[in-house]
Amino acid sequence: MLALAFGLFSVQAEAAPRPNWSVGYHRLTFADPVDQQPMHAFAFYPSTDRDHPGKLDGFPVDASEDATFAIGRFPLLVLSHGNTGTPLALHDLITSMVRKGFVVVAVVHPGDNYQDASRLGAVSNLYGRPMQVSEAITQVLQDRMLSPYINPEEVGVIGYSAGGETALILSGAQPELQRLRQYCAEWPGDADACHAQGEMVVDRGDLAPHADPRVHALLLMAPLSLMFGRHTLAEVTVPTLIYAGDRDQLVAVDKNAGALARKLTNHPDFRLLPGAGHFVFMSPCTDEQRAKSPALCTDAAGVDREGIHHDLINEAGRFFADALGSPSHSGLQTTANQ
Repeated sequence: MLALAFGLFSVQAEAAPRPNWSVGYHRLTFADPVDQQPMHAFAFYPSTDRDHPGKLDGFPVDASEDATFAIGRFPLLVLSHGNTGTPLALHDLITSMVRKGFVVVAVVHPGDNYQDASRLGAVSNLYGRPMQVSEAITQVLQDRMLSPYINPEEVGVIGYSAGGETALILSGAQPELQRLRQYCAEWPGDADACHAQGEMVVDRGDLAPHADPRVHALLLMAPLSLMFGRHTLAEVTVPTLIYAGDRDQLVAVDKNAGALARKLTNHPDFRLLPGAGHFVFMSPCTDEQRAKSPALCTDAAGVDREGIHHDLINEAGRFFADALGSPSHSGLQTTANQ
């Protein structure tokens, strides 16, 4: 009888369908640790409500505001966007990871986003960004609505472009400003990294690199990482998955992702995408977006952005499930308004 019972349990467990989660989101506002001014983030989470496609800050995001939270405790991922960008430019990655059973917090970095670039090239941005991600983790784990549904031991960071630099600092990397100067002397045409000829604005001498031991895994896409030497990456030991395009004209792959993959001692999984450029990691564009921003939306001939995102999302889901764990099914169902 016991053998039969265990056999039936095994069959039922294997046949159990994957939860069909939709996506909810909740707006967060808290103090920027750099200057105590308000900063914003979006917390996307698994929901049991029906799908409700809509627009969020102009992006077509398949999510509903303050929807019903699904039952369970979920791993937490925090997304750090690129210079002068927005996390919503990666909305398909965000919502797809939520459907796989993760809570994803998308931080809007103050002074370095598409509406405000006042800190670009400043020490307050280099060291402030990791502080902002850490504060977002703290705020989410204290939030009355969100915290009951998050496993605080399962935290990962997704970093795109400059967000990769942010994620590495959070994992213990120490940037060397001299490396930026040397790079810009060799590659003065890199308008993004070398807009000030490799010199950073030291607007805050009281700030320093800020690591966060709660971070246990990294997904880096086209990471800006030229300021890290092998010895300054020694503290980065968490599992790491790196993606880059071999035709990236903005963040040189040989000086950034490629060099990073060689220097890290934690044996990162490095995926180099043939023909792909820097912006291939942004969500596939609508016709309207393609007309407004062709440089961000147009890939080289033969590059399939939709296919790349399909594979990236599947690999990211597998990677974070292995590194952090899968959602548990304990907890209470609630809504954002309760």
